[in-house]
Amino acid sequence: MHTLRHRTFEILEAAKEEDPSSRLCDGFLIVLISLNILAVILESVSSLANAYGDFFHGFEIFSVTVFSVEYGARAWACVERPGLKYHHPLWGRFRYLLTPMALLDLVVILPFFLAMLGAVDLRFLRVLRLLRVFRLTRYSSAIRLLTDVLKDEAANIGASLFILLMMVVLSASLVYLAESQVQPDAFGSIPDALWWAVITMTSIGYGDVVPITNVGKIFGATIGIISVGMVALPTGIIASGFNQALHQRKQAYSELIDAILEDGKITEEDHDRLHEMREQLGLSDREAAAILNSAHHQLRKRKMVCPHCGKSMSTS
Repeated sequence: MHTLRHRTFEILEAAKEEDPSSRLCDGFLIVLISLNILAVILESVSSLANAYGDFFHGFEIFSVTVFSVEYGARAWACVERPGLKYHHPLWGRFRYLLTPMALLDLVVILPFFLAMLGAVDLRFLRVLRLLRVFRLTRYSSAIRLLTDVLKDEAANIGASLFILLMMVVLSASLVYLAESQVQPDAFGSIPDALWWAVITMTSIGYGDVVPITNVGKIFGATIGIISVGMVALPTGIIASGFNQALHQRKQAYSELIDAILEDGKITEEDHDRLHEMREQLGLSDREAAAILNSAHHQLRKRKMVCPHCGKSMSTS
């Protein structure tokens, strides 16, 4: 039983590239999740929902069955995770079920069972099924990297969004003071003016509501200029954090290579360590090969320099 459980963990969680069963399982789940998203979108078309309603319902039953079995298997095998956090047969599984990905797995199968109760709006449940798209983050190293960046930069992003929110409220208040008397339908209150402020600050500019007084136009022009940098600030923080995280991962991989190359050779065990590190860091084969080639080049350069005088040992 322990061997079967460990093998289940390897297939579902370890996701080793050299393991055909793990790759097949991941590929099947990725395709199934993608087809579920497509099915939810197509079901919103009345003609398709009426013509292929039975097919959609059957596919939903099949998908929920697969996702439910997967959810149970992950909860059963989670005690095989490295470390002591999940090793307890009861509390370890309880901790796992409270992790973000486990909660997401639960949420994506709940709509089906809630619909059986008949007490919830089915349109809401269909849209809730779209949350299954977020399960794809489990299989994408790039999305996992972006998630890590959002966690690391949460404080800075929150501060910039707070400033942006204050700017929106201030802009709506100013244009309300300037336009409320002449355009009571569009700017009769600050909440009404918030729509104009958001559309203006994001540079969308639908043109459905515009200031007509001179003071309002001056406010609008000023807000439009200032908001160009303000709206882009959170994006800049995320881009900077993303670039820094990529650099840190490549640096960590490079440091491991340097440590391995201290004796001038790479053993089979070293290859396994490098492969495991590359998977953990989410580096592509091309990126890992470029770092390894650079390390080899640096090693050759060091060997061509005399360790005593620092002069080149080249015979040319």
